[in-house]
Formats: sequence, structure tokens, C-alpha cells
Amino acid sequence: MSNLSGFVKRLRDIMRNDAGINGDAQRIEQIAWMLFLKVYDAKEQDWEWDDEEYVSIIPEECRWQNWAVDDHTGTALTGDKLLNFVNNTLFPVLKGNDIKDATGKIIIPGVKVDSSTPIKKAIVQTTFADANQYMKDGVLLRQVINVIDDLDLGDYEESHAFGEIYETILKELQSAGSSGEFYTPRAVTDFMAKMINPQIGEQVADFACGTGGFLTSWLKELAKKVKTTEDQEAYDNSIYGIEKKQFPCMLCITNMLLHGIDVPKIYHDNSLLKDVLDYTEDDQFDVILMNPPYGGNEKTEVKNHFPADMASSETADLFMSVIMYRLKKNGRAAVILPDGFLFGTDNAKVAIKKKLLSEFNLHTVIRMPHSVFAPYTSITTNILFFDHTKPTEETWFYRLDMPEGYKNFSKTKAMELKHFEPAIEWWNNREEINVDGFDKAKKYTAEEIIVRNYNIDLCGYPHEEEEILPPKELIQQYQEKRASLNADIDRILAQITEILEIDLEEE
Repeated sequence: MSNLSGFVKRLRDIMRNDAGINGDAQRIEQIAWMLFLKVYDAKEQDWEWDDEEYVSIIPEECRWQNWAVDDHTGTALTGDKLLNFVNNTLFPVLKGNDIKDATGKIIIPGVKVDSSTPIKKAIVQTTFADANQYMKDGVLLRQVINVIDDLDLGDYEESHAFGEIYETILKELQSAGSSGEFYTPRAVTDFMAKMINPQIGEQVADFACGTGGFLTSWLKELAKKVKTTEDQEAYDNSIYGIEKKQFPCMLCITNMLLHGIDVPKIYHDNSLLKDVLDYTEDDQFDVILMNPPYGGNEKTEVKNHFPADMASSETADLFMSVIMYRLKKNGRAAVILPDGFLFGTDNAKVAIKKKLLSEFNLHTVIRMPHSVFAPYTSITTNILFFDHTKPTEETWFYRLDMPEGYKNFSKTKAMELKHFEPAIEWWNNREEINVDGFDKAKKYTAEEIIVRNYNIDLCGYPHEEEEILPPKELIQQYQEKRASLNADIDRILAQITEILEIDLEEE
């Protein structure tokens, strides 16, 4: 394909004319399942080359090469025939349903998966379990398929270049309605992977992996250390992901296949639906990189999977508990959390932070500037770096300020890895920094944090530009500010009460 840079635009222009596509989210989902089948077909050709006995889990009639490829002889399916095949044969079969004739005889068996099915085959049914086909014009569908089929994934250069184009598709999720939650800016995932410093032989996990941004950043860092065939094998088996929602799970599996992972251990599941006390060493990982979903509330049945004192209704809190129970001894973690976790002093948040400091070494907290996740949310977030080596003795806080010349990050002025350079430089030569009377970098002992009732809202942003927000976000921001203020008031009142009680005892 000669014009990779125009790939997404070409697909968008065609699909705008189809009455079945309603908005960006459906357009991207439509592209996603076709991309998966194209990428999977390229992988199967490699697997067949390596193993003469390889048999596809997809029936021959439904393999990409046998229905999607246009050999320009005029025999390729198009129009109503193509629509009928995709809607009434392809999708049912890939979802696991048999196609039968009028007598009830099976003419095309549905894709069947059981516990013995290899992962690289089982992902087909996983991917299509809840996938949708929205297009209603068979001629336009043929045009879209042809654009996708023009990709030469057998060519290393083009395949690599398409990996970058795929990032463009994932970025579009930020503006595709509610799907925006699936994408963490690449600059952030790259920074976290760089600081976590992957090693050959380690396995990383993301229990809410979305489209796989953290996993691809991990692979990019780890690839620099691959020297031998044994290293390559360890690299190929170094990722593990769980995603609750089917659509981003499909995107993530495709993402891993594009990055050369033939057996992507990506599972369509909910990480919060297992009792955390049931996890054993076999369920633990060397490294955890995550941006847990936040802002959502979980039902009582979900909270029942956690110890009573840690049974928060806030999703991010529950994921923090999962992370702590699934991090190996001597393992490392980097986790994105909203400000509300830092200053929260409700019982569950305090219990979670108490466990974090008493059993893990929370060595660094990076305060990120606002609008990193714009336009999806303006909530300010932080990166917590900790390891499972010893209880926390001291924690460094570092405030990463907005780059010079920036008032806000946006879709057109997104955060880049270079904006983390001050933090990277400070990381290896730590010192306390005070700017205009406000702490930018400072070290606190565990005792100082405990005295604050585990309020770790430290080295925050002193100067905030006034900005106009949508009503829903404005209410959420005010609620967070009120919660932060209430936490400070409660802490100060507790200290005053303690002093008064001591004075009374002395009298």
C-alpha cells in the first residue's frame, strides 16, 4: 500500500456514505473486526509456513483469503451477496454457531472453543463474541475491505509502519464517545515503561488493559534487551492482559498480533469478579502497569470480593487492592490514579493506603499536570511507583509542570514523551525543589504521611488557570475539591482533638 498515511481517512470517507454507520464509535468498531481478520490471516499464513500440520480454527469458507480478497477477476463478493455472506454466514460462524441447510445438516461448522483450544486459536471466538457488523451497503463494504486488504502485512517495513497507523486508530477512541476510556496517551505509557525498566524473563500484567497501550510500551522497552533466541521466547511470553469490554479487547488482541506476539494472553473478563484473598503466587506478576478505570461505582456483589475494610465502591480503589494482591514479592508496579485517591480519607481509601505503605515500598509519586487525558476528562491524575520489597520508609513527590508555552494539552497539542524529560532527569538525581514558596519535589517519611491520616495530596499545583468546563465535569471537580478540603479539615480537627485530650490527661 503506497499511502499508509491516508489509510484512516480513506476508510472514513467511504463509511460516511453508509446509512448503517452512526458516528465515530461504530465506524471504528466496524474497522476493528475487519482489521483483526486481515491481521489474523497474515499470522495464519506464517503459522502454516512454520508448521505443515497447522489447521485453522476458522472454516475455509470464512477465512479472509477466501472471501475478502479481490483478485480483480470480477468474481469477488460485493453488494447484497457480500452483505448476506457477512451477516448470515461469517458472523454466526465466528460467534460459534453452525450454518445448516434446509434439512438441518451442518454445512459450515461454527468456531468451537474449549479448555484445550490453544490461545492463538481461541482468540477468534473471543474477538467476535460481541462484535457487530453495522454497514448496510454491500458495495461500500467491498470498498472498505479492499482498502484494508491492500495492506501488505507480509512486508516487514509496511507491517511496522502499519503498527504506527494502528496507533492513529486507537487515538481516535479518545473522541469516539464513551470509548475514550480505552486509550491512555502513549507519552504516559512510554514514560511509565521506561521508569519501570523491563528485564528479560519478567512478565507484565494490566488488569484493565483497554487497547494494550501499556503492553506495547513494555514490549518496546523490552525489545532493546533481546539478544538471543531464548530472550526472544521470553519476550514473546512477557505480557498478560484482562479487559472487561469486548471492543477494546478486540483492539488489544489485534495490537499484540501486530507487535509480533503470536500467542497474546489477552482475556475478555472482569478483574474485579474474583475474591482477592483466593489469589496465590501462581496468579502474581513481576510487573504491573495500569491505568485503572476511575470515576465509576461498583455494585455490592463486586465489593464482596474484597476484605470488608477495603471494599470501596470506587473502581480505582478496588483495582489498587487487586494490584497489591497480584504483585509478586520483589515485583514492581506503576499505576495511574486520580487526585481523589491521594487525598481521600474515607475508611476504605485509608485502609488501602495503609496496606500500600505497610507492605509495599511506595517510593515515588509523580503529580501530572491537568488535561493530560483531554478531551476525555480534565481530572488531574498521578503515577504511583511502588515495589513489593519492604514497607515504605520514605516517599518522594514530584510535580511535573505544564511545558512552557502550554496552557492545556489537547487533541492537537497532546502530551509527548519529551515533556517528561524534567521528571526523568530528576528521577536519577533526586533533590528537593521549592518554587515560589511551593514544593515541587519533596521527600516525606512514612511517619509524616501516617500523621496526615494517609493524605498524600502533596507537592500539588499552586497556580490553576480558570477554565470553563461542561456542567458534569464542573460538578465532579467541585466534589473533588470539597472532598479534599473536608479531608484537610478532618485531619486538623483530629490533631486538635488529640492535643486537647493530651492536655486534659496531663491536668
